[in-house]
Amino acid sequence: MLYGEHDRHLARIETLLGVSLISRGNTLTISGPPDAADAAKAVLDSLYERLTRGQPVGSGEVDGAVRMAAAPVVEESRAAGNGPGGVLRAEIALRTRKRGAITPRSPMQAAYLQALAESELVFGLGPAGTGKTYLAVAQAVALLTTGQVDRIVLSRPAVEAGERLGFLPGDLKEKVDPYLRPLYDALHDMLPAEQVKKRLESGEIEIAPLAFMRGRTLGNAFVILDEAQNTTPMQMKMFLTRLGEGGRMAVTGDITQIDLPSGTKSGLRDALDILQGVEGVRFVHFTDADVVRHPMVARIVRAYDRAEAQRAEAQRNDSARAVPRGGVNGERAS
Repeated sequence: MLYGEHDRHLARIETLLGVSLISRGNTLTISGPPDAADAAKAVLDSLYERLTRGQPVGSGEVDGAVRMAAAPVVEESRAAGNGPGGVLRAEIALRTRKRGAITPRSPMQAAYLQALAESELVFGLGPAGTGKTYLAVAQAVALLTTGQVDRIVLSRPAVEAGERLGFLPGDLKEKVDPYLRPLYDALHDMLPAEQVKKRLESGEIEIAPLAFMRGRTLGNAFVILDEAQNTTPMQMKMFLTRLGEGGRMAVTGDITQIDLPSGTKSGLRDALDILQGVEGVRFVHFTDADVVRHPMVARIVRAYDRAEAQRAEAQRNDSARAVPRGGVNGERAS
């Protein structure tokens, strides 16, 4: 179970860490540079401990263990952006009824889980596939099932990703459900279907578009705002001020994927500027190195980042070469 079918887990560790793993019966020999060999041993120890707890080990767990072993600690100042702090507790984990223990698969995911456990307002920022929304929902479900919060409120702005869908048929729920489907998916991954249905009907779990948040006070609740890059500054302020006594909030988004009309400032970008240094607010910045979906997703994110950087550089060069109309002194050419 540790080695994987046809030793594929060992092969993956060899590829990622640049070591050689030779197994003879129940003995495994690690060869390679000292740092890489130590990391490989830490990976194998971590995966073996996971198996002894009855938890599965697949390719995702192998990749996650490698990320954690290659960078086992992260300074909170880098992870949260709030100045110097203690050292990250990499062993943090969440327990959910359906998935069992959910553990971080990258150092930044561990920083994010720690921030969610310790702070009342956490911003998870970064590209798709880094687990921003998934881990926030997992934290919310863990707190709900242990009675630390009374309910979960999940929200996101109803903004299309480039399309114009027009008027959707059906009642209000049927109209907004397509926008909120990713939140439903995350919930069903944490809880049995009958539990999700029961808690939705009782109001313990509420899924609502952002427009319906005005005027509410959300106490003793874990509130998640997903796709926050598509809020306006006014919407973001309105949402953040809904926080009530005993409540917690997680705001997730990617400022490189803004679907607002041209010229409209993102409320997420605005909040990043305004809330820096505010007590109790934590910012966790993910990068393409934290992508835990298919490896192709990380390569796609990097390719788009390179293209965006090249376009920005070209625009700067064009601006530098531009000559004011009318000549150097503003005189009309003859």
